Amino acid sequence: MTANLQKLSCVAFLAISFTTALLVRAENEMKTSDNQSFYGATNPTPEQLAQAPVQRFGAIVELRPEMEEEYRKLHAEVWPEVHAAIKRANIQNYTIFIAPIAGKKYLFSYLEYVGDNLEKDFALLGEDPTTRDRWWPLTAACQKRLPATSEGEQWLPLEMVMHIQ
Repeated sequence: MTANLQKLSCVAFLAISFTTALLVRAENEMKTSDNQSFYGATNPTPEQLAQAPVQRFGAIVELRPEMEEEYRKLHAEVWPEVHAAIKRANIQNYTIFIAPIAGKKYLFSYLEYVGDNLEKDFALLGEDPTTRDRWWPLTAACQKRLPATSEGEQWLPLEMVMHIQ
């Protein structure tokens, strides 16, 4: 993958994945598959989630085995400019986990968005030159998109099925 495509994929992860995640929540009610969403006290409706003061997002991507050491090193000391850009985008509790599954390793991310303009805030993050031009190309090179990931996205958004405060 070229550096420009890696940049686009990473920008897509934040600027597109999370904005489309809101749409995914709404579309879950209209699924044509056998999966059916159920809503209640511990699984709010897509409309309730969109209005919540804290919006939670999860995503998954495969970790390239030959790049695991590099990925771990990068995330052991996230650059101050990247950290500041994430904070400016009203993101908190941003966490990435690694899980081995069937001989492969996967990255699971979780973050909370606490702003009031998701699209604008994630666009600002994508405009940060250190994050966009340096950090994202390095981290994207460590990742392998999953087959179910939408075109133009790096990480596959996860559907929330339960939250207990």
